[in-house]
Amino acid sequence: MLVYPAIDIKDGKCVRLTQGKKDEETIYFEKPEDVAQQWESKGAKILHVVDLDGAFDGVSKNLPVIKKIVDAVNIPIQVGGGIRSLASIKGLLDVGVSKVILGTKALQDKEMLKEAVNLYKDKIVVSIDAHNGFVAVDGWVKTSEVSAVEFAKEVQEIGVKTIVYTDIARDGMMKGPNFESIAHLKKQVDIDIIASGGVSCPEDLTKLKEIDVAGAIVGKALYEGKVDLEKLEVI
Repeated sequence: MLVYPAIDIKDGKCVRLTQGKKDEETIYFEKPEDVAQQWESKGAKILHVVDLDGAFDGVSKNLPVIKKIVDAVNIPIQVGGGIRSLASIKGLLDVGVSKVILGTKALQDKEMLKEAVNLYKDKIVVSIDAHNGFVAVDGWVKTSEVSAVEFAKEVQEIGVKTIVYTDIARDGMMKGPNFESIAHLKKQVDIDIIASGGVSCPEDLTKLKEIDVAGAIVGKALYEGKVDLEKLEVI
């Protein structure tokens, strides 16, 4: 299981939000590329970057910042947040991003998702952000009527190889992931699942490894010192 340190970008800075709420923000680093180098130096094998401005506004404004992160490290980077077009996907891949995560657009435009998968194969990851079992969209501001499990099955049929599954209620709360819903989803689909939201301690990562997910995204617990990358055995 890979551990993905999360770098959330808002207004060009590295921040963390609580439950994705725009007005509950903590700024951790002025320069996201600095923290990228820090996580790499502590043993990270890959990074998870989210363009929060893109997620909320539907337009990515942080491509120059993302390029700085790519140039600053020697490990792969996956990026999500506000990616709504094939041109945006190409732009990210062209600056050296390894994988691109589609969220709202994947749900709303299946034809575009199919085209992206045909063009870029396993470089396309789909983010499934669940609120009470249903998929949330537009930076988690709205909840759809599509269940997370059904959507996961749909994207698997389309050819997506990896999903990022987030339980919004757990995100940034440091209360542990929703192990039950993650395990349930794992039984329903046959694709890689990267679990996100709620990791608060190394024991949470051990439990996720036992569920046999492909990866786990860790944000606040890293920034608050609750998880030490250098001491983890699971990365």
